[in-house]
Amino acid sequence: MNDILPDVSGTWRYLESVVRDIVQSYGYAEIRLPLLEQTELFRRSIGEVTDIVEKEMYTFLDRNGESLTLRPEATASVVRAGITNGLLHNQKQKLWTSGPMFRYEKPQKGRYRQFYQFDVEALGYGGPDVDAELIIMCARMWRALGLSRLTLEINSLGTSESRARYRETLTEYFSGVKNALDEDSIRRLEQNPLRILDSKNPDMQAIVTAAPVMLDFLDEESSEHFQALREFLDAAGVSYTVNPRLVRGLDYYSRTVFEWVTDALGSQGAVCSGGRYDGLVEKLGGRATPAVGWAMGIERLVALFAACGGEAPAADADVYFVAVGNDALEQAFAIAEDLRDKIAGIRVESNLGGGSFKSQLKRADKSNAEYALILGEQEIADKRIGLKPLRSTEDQSSIAFEELATTLAKLLRKA
Repeated sequence: MNDILPDVSGTWRYLESVVRDIVQSYGYAEIRLPLLEQTELFRRSIGEVTDIVEKEMYTFLDRNGESLTLRPEATASVVRAGITNGLLHNQKQKLWTSGPMFRYEKPQKGRYRQFYQFDVEALGYGGPDVDAELIIMCARMWRALGLSRLTLEINSLGTSESRARYRETLTEYFSGVKNALDEDSIRRLEQNPLRILDSKNPDMQAIVTAAPVMLDFLDEESSEHFQALREFLDAAGVSYTVNPRLVRGLDYYSRTVFEWVTDALGSQGAVCSGGRYDGLVEKLGGRATPAVGWAMGIERLVALFAACGGEAPAADADVYFVAVGNDALEQAFAIAEDLRDKIAGIRVESNLGGGSFKSQLKRADKSNAEYALILGEQEIADKRIGLKPLRSTEDQSSIAFEELATTLAKLLRKA
C-alpha cells in the first residue's frame, strides 16, 4: 500500500475530474458504496476458482463471527446495492463509482494492495448499443487526456449455453496436453477450463494459442450481438482488434468483453477493462437483468498520462498575501475572505508564521502565484494595497481596497 503525496495528488484530482465529467455527460449518476461486504458476495459473483477469491482477498471474521471482505472490485457491490435498494425493479440504471479496492497481490511497479478504480455500470440494458456507448466513452476520455498509446481488444464469450459447449471442447483439448499444463491450469481444468486461457505463465502461451476459439462456438444471438457492436464501433471510428483469447479474469462475464491496453507501461498493459454480465443480478438474488460495465485503474491511468507527456493544470495560488505586522495580517485575512467571496475559484494564499518583508516575498515567489499582494502600515493608512506581478517584469502598482476584486478578476481572466 502506498501514500499519494501532494506532488502527484494534483494529477490524480485532474484525471479523476476529467473522467467524472465525461462519464456524467453520458447520463451516468454517482453511487457511493461501502468498503466492506459479506465475503459470500464476492465468492458467488467473481467465482471460487479465480485468483482473486483463492489468493488475493482480504477476508476476516468480525466480532460476531461473520466473514467480511474488503472489496476487491466494485461491480458486485453495485449489483448488491441495486438489489437491496430496489434500484432494479422495473428500472434501468446508469451508475458510476470510484474509490479504493484491495487485493493481496505481489507488490510491483504500478500495482498496489490498496489500489483505486473508476467503475461505470449500465444495468437493465441488453443491446449492443450500450456496449458500444461504454467503449466510445472511453475513447473520448483518451482524446480529452491526450493519450495516444492505447489499443482496444474485444471478444465475445457468448451465452452460458454456448459457453458450456465450448467448455466441453476446451476440456477435451487441455486434457490431451495435460502433461504440459502448469499446476494452476491442472487445477482449473476440472473447475473452469476457460480460466486457463487467462494464464500469464510464458510456458503456457503456445498451448493456449493452439486452443479452440470461443468465437467458433457462439450461438446465433451472441454472434449477431457481437457483429452489431463491431458495426457501432466502425461507425464511430473507434479502431479495435478482435482477440479470441480475451476472457477476463472474473467468472460473471458473458458476451461482450473488452480491454484497453497500452505498450507504455511494461507488463502492466491493461488500463481499462470491462464487459457484459447478464446473469450476475439473478445469481445474486435479483430478477434477471442484463448489465454491462468497465473498470479503470487510476494508478495505471496516472502512469500512462505521465508516459505520454501529460501535465495536469497547475494548482498554484493566484495571489500570495505579504503582510508585515499584526495589524496588516488581520487586515489581510479580511481582504482575502472578501476576494474569495467575490471571485469564484480564486486561490489566495496568506503568509503564515511571520517573517520579514524580504523573506515573505521569497515565499510568494516560491508559491508560483501570479501576483503578490503587499500590505503594511502605510498601505493600511492609505486604504490601498500593493499589487506586484511575480511572473512578469511589469511594475508594481497600488490599488484601492474597493477596486482590488474587480482588478484581480480582470487580470486573472487575462492570465
